[in-house]
Amino acid sequence: MSQGDNGRGGPSFLSLEDIAPEGKSILVRADLNTPVDSQGRLIEKMRIEEATLTLKSLASSKVVLCSHQGRVGRDDYIPMDQHAAALSETLGKRVEFLDDVHGPAARERVESLAEGEVLLLDNLRFCAEEAQEYSPDEAVRTQIVSKLHGYFDGFVLDAFPTAHRAHPSIVGFPEVLPTAGGRLVVKELKAVDRIRQVAKGPFTAVLGGSKVSDRLEAISALIENGKADKVLLAGLAGLVFLKALGRYSPPTGADKEGAAVARAAQLLKEYPEVFVVPLDLAVEEGGERREVEPKSTTQRAYDIGGRTIREYGKMIRSSGTVFMSGPAGAFERPGFGKGTEELLDAMATSYGTTIVSGGHLSTALKLFNIHSWIDHVSSSGGALILYMAGRELPLIRALEASARKFADGGYAGARH
Repeated sequence: MSQGDNGRGGPSFLSLEDIAPEGKSILVRADLNTPVDSQGRLIEKMRIEEATLTLKSLASSKVVLCSHQGRVGRDDYIPMDQHAAALSETLGKRVEFLDDVHGPAARERVESLAEGEVLLLDNLRFCAEEAQEYSPDEAVRTQIVSKLHGYFDGFVLDAFPTAHRAHPSIVGFPEVLPTAGGRLVVKELKAVDRIRQVAKGPFTAVLGGSKVSDRLEAISALIENGKADKVLLAGLAGLVFLKALGRYSPPTGADKEGAAVARAAQLLKEYPEVFVVPLDLAVEEGGERREVEPKSTTQRAYDIGGRTIREYGKMIRSSGTVFMSGPAGAFERPGFGKGTEELLDAMATSYGTTIVSGGHLSTALKLFNIHSWIDHVSSSGGALILYMAGRELPLIRALEASARKFADGGYAGARH
């Protein structure tokens, strides 16, 4: 069989060609999770555009696409109808949307799909199972997998941004369907593995954004595996670490703030020389940006300040490899994009190897017209950090396990 092996000892898995998708019913797990504005409208289309790489290769198949969007309780927890419209425009053909995931309406429409048609199911996280992590055996018994898998001849995993999550749609279907790595997964792995071969120290990680739990997990992995000599903190992660040091008192806005602050304090104790926290912050006063000392403010901060930007910029430019994940602040708010723009500019003008990851930061790169100056840009956030740090990812394990199980073209399921 041909494999998704990059030739440097990387992971091996079935390719699209191995599962011979022409004329078959194929389920594709993509990651279309997209930033939205305050009205719930999609802000950008990077992940949607990336998904079309695989969809174009399945033009002669009956394609059912599934993805999650947002998290319960957040503004971005919305249906997938906008994604279908955006995909239709990008792909140049109609992508039908169905407001069901695994119910009778979904199963009936999947069974009647014709060759060349593309159907997008609704938000996977509307099913509570998809917010939990499972072993492969447990995932097979979930409603999502048990009710849907019999309608398909093959499965394509193309959700690299979600590769670090053992959700049913990631680890369940590969147990019962021949599973191939999608074009985006192969492209991402090859690019990162090439960069890892030439990366030089010192290694600097710039970690911002709002997903603090992901960042804390990633920080540990990067340091333990020698992929971060310095960690420059910004965004909500920066506020959490400042709070752990007793230098910031307002609410950070991070989920489970108490636990996050406690973990940050532990990391600071374990690696006191690694972390660099903001020297100043930007708050909003009278509709204007004002820069303040972290300890002196009682207001929520929306960006790092000028002193921090200059100090971080010097460290970035003197690094051999720089990895940035997550924006430095709320760049979408007028007046608070300075930190994100200037740190990205420092990366673009450095002589080191530069990697930028995460959907919001990818959007910022395009907004500030810096995209082409970065060595590798990925819409993946936590998954890319963990892969770079050498952690084994559930999506990669699932692809490799399915390749072993279905290498001879066998099929364990019973398609209806």
